[in-house]
Amino acid sequence: MNRILVTGATGQIGSELTLILREKYGKEKVIATGRKTRPGDKLLDGPFNFLDCTDKKSLEKLVKEENIDTIYHLAAILSAAAEENPPQAWDININGLYNVLEVAREREGAVFVPSSIGAFGPGTPLDGTPQETVQRPNTMYGVTKVAGELLCDYYHTRYGVDTRGLRYPGIISYITQPGGGTTDYAVEIFYEALKQGSYTCPLRPDTMLDMMYIPDALKAAVDLMEVPPDKLKHRNAFNVTAMSFTPETIAGEIRKHLPGFKIEYQVDPVKQAIADTWPNYMDDTAAREEWGWAPEYDMEAVVKDMLEKIEQKLKEMGEL
Repeated sequence: MNRILVTGATGQIGSELTLILREKYGKEKVIATGRKTRPGDKLLDGPFNFLDCTDKKSLEKLVKEENIDTIYHLAAILSAAAEENPPQAWDININGLYNVLEVAREREGAVFVPSSIGAFGPGTPLDGTPQETVQRPNTMYGVTKVAGELLCDYYHTRYGVDTRGLRYPGIISYITQPGGGTTDYAVEIFYEALKQGSYTCPLRPDTMLDMMYIPDALKAAVDLMEVPPDKLKHRNAFNVTAMSFTPETIAGEIRKHLPGFKIEYQVDPVKQAIADTWPNYMDDTAAREEWGWAPEYDMEAVVKDMLEKIEQKLKEMGEL
C-alpha cells in the first residue's frame, strides 16, 4: 500500500481506522473523506476531503490526483437508519460501492469493504453461523450487504480486483458514537450509566448478539489487507467475532463497577425485529485459519476499558 483513501472516515469505524492507518503508513499517505459530517480535529491532522462516493467523477478525480492504490470503503447507511430511508441506503451502500469498485478496476487497486451480521436473515443458523450459509436478510441494510459481498466477489473473479472484506458484528467504541445501528445500545449504555446511572434499552433483555471492541475491529481490517493474496480462499466477507452477550449480561458486568446502575426496557419494534434475525455468534474459523485472526478483548475487558475511557472523556467535556 502506497497511497490510501478512506471513505466514510467520519463514521464510527472510519474515524479511528484513519488514525491507525496514518500511524502505520504515514500521515500524508492516508486521505480521509466524508460526505457531509464535519471531521474532528484528529482527522484534520492529515489530508481530508469532502466526497460523495455516489459521485463517480469526483471519486475518480480524487483517486487520480492523490495516486491512490488502496481504498478502505466504509461509507454506508447503517441498519436502523436504512429502514427509515431505503432508497438512500441503496444509493449509498450499492451505487457508492459500485463506483469504488469501478475506480479500483480502472486503477488496478485494492479495496477493503466491511460487511456485517446484517447480511444474515431469518433462515440463517443463529448459533455458530457458518462462513457459507443461508443469506436471506429482510432489511434493506442486509440486502445491500449481501449484494455488496457478491459485487466484491464478482470484481475479483471477473476483473482481478484485490477485494477483501469482513462480516463485522456489533462494534463497541468510546471515541465516535454510532449512528443508526441496531447494536448502538452497547455503546449508549456506557454513556448513560456514567451520566445518569440508568439506561433504557431498545432491545429485550435476552437479546443475544455478536459484538467486538473497536481495537479488534481495526486490527482485523489492517491485518486482512496485509495478508499475501495467495493465502486467501474466501477473500470477501470473512466472519469475525470476539464475544456475544445480552443487554442483561452487559448490565450485570457494568454493575460490578457501578453497583447502583439500573437498566429498563422499552423495546423498539424495528430494532428488535432486526436483531432477532442476526446471529447469536458466528463461526470465524475461516478467518482464523486463513490469516490468523484472533481477538484480544473479551466482555469483561471491554466493560472496564469503556467505563474508564468514557468517564475521562465526559470529564474533559464537562459533562461529569
